[in-house]
Amino acid sequence: MKEKTNPAKEASWFVQRRISWLCARANYSSGKADLARLRRGIGKAPGSQPELWQVILEDLPESLLSSSGEPSCGEWAVHTALTLYALHQQGEDAEKHCVSKEGISLGSALRKLAPDRDNDEAIKRRFDAAATAGDFVELAHHLRGLIQLMKAKNIDLDYPALTRDLYWFQIMDKKDSVRLKWGQDFYRVEKEEKSDNNVQQDAQA
Repeated sequence: MKEKTNPAKEASWFVQRRISWLCARANYSSGKADLARLRRGIGKAPGSQPELWQVILEDLPESLLSSSGEPSCGEWAVHTALTLYALHQQGEDAEKHCVSKEGISLGSALRKLAPDRDNDEAIKRRFDAAATAGDFVELAHHLRGLIQLMKAKNIDLDYPALTRDLYWFQIMDKKDSVRLKWGQDFYRVEKEEKSDNNVQQDAQA
């Protein structure tokens, strides 16, 4: 029996390969042009800009392609992740430092922006606004602002993982699972730090 494809994973793998391709070409004029075009695609619908068709749609798995004339969940996830990556990478030499870093989820990246959450409620409010966005377009708008904050603080992000999250966020019965994961990752270190502090206090007692 043929194994059922997982479109969220396929979207993630595609973004991983595409970012590797973009990084390898980053110091060539054509590569710089691709990143500039991607940045112009932020906030736009997938397929609405012919200049992005090659970067976004070439070799995109068949399971992610729309058959209705409206962008699919996979196309939205891939387009949004790659355009945000291009914004995040701007000003950095991608051959020396690619801002897409495995293992840094959205929640953990934003935690680095707010190491002392008691004194940095602004980050938490912006994160909450993204997590509770009423639709995908609103989510993408909030993510753009958060990515700009990460960029300013030199904080990397796992874009293939973000792609998976963006895919499932569009599926009604999966959206809360994505939110739960974001919240867990945002607060996980605080719990670990408290445990370490308790161990130190017990040792000193």
